[in-house]
Amino acid sequence: MSPSSEAVADLKSQILRDPDAVLDDRDIMKALISAGGGSLGRNVVDLRGALVDRLEDRLDRLEHTHRSVIAAAYENLAGTNQVHRAVLNLLEPVEFDGFLRVVGWDLPGLLSIDVVRIGLETDALPPGSAVGPTGDLHDLVVSLAPGGVDAYFGEHPEAPQRRTILLRQSLADGALVYGDDARWIRSEALMRLDLGRGRRPGVLLFGAEDPHRFSPDQGTDLLRFFGGVFERVLGRWLA
Repeated sequence: MSPSSEAVADLKSQILRDPDAVLDDRDIMKALISAGGGSLGRNVVDLRGALVDRLEDRLDRLEHTHRSVIAAAYENLAGTNQVHRAVLNLLEPVEFDGFLRVVGWDLPGLLSIDVVRIGLETDALPPGSAVGPTGDLHDLVVSLAPGGVDAYFGEHPEAPQRRTILLRQSLADGALVYGDDARWIRSEALMRLDLGRGRRPGVLLFGAEDPHRFSPDQGTDLLRFFGGVFERVLGRWLA
């Protein structure tokens, strides 16, 4: 076999081992198509067709990625706008009762959730008791035993680091904080609240009937921001 024949055989074996290397190389495809001169026999692979098919497949993937990116961007923008409106509503009341009404009545609609609860650790009331206020919002604030925030998060009391945000699709002990509403709540978001020096921690809870509203694979930046604002506003009211 001549050196040129050996080179051709070697090139052929390389192409057969990895044909995608040829199809994915723009320069090679241009050279092959130009060499074809537009006259392709019955036994010759239509490289133009193969290239077009490959480009159509790439275009389909690119369009899918493009749509996904745009959808995610719109979703993130909508979530950001929701949180910003909710924060502005939190800052508006000039009385504590007004603040609680915003939390209990307005936040669910603003944030597309179904129920809000505030859990505060205290040894003055049995766990799960309504702390106040009276009326329609009597179950907005519930008592937790000392260490109850860690327990509801599923944290060990002596853990060196504690989660400040937790999203999950199953409730640890939903009846403790949601009461009868726990029957239909399928996902929740927990935000640990640091209420200042000398005060026990609290927790802000968002509950949703939709099991996919909150899940561990979702981002937490917006909830972390909202929880930080909420704990500062609540801490000032408690002061």
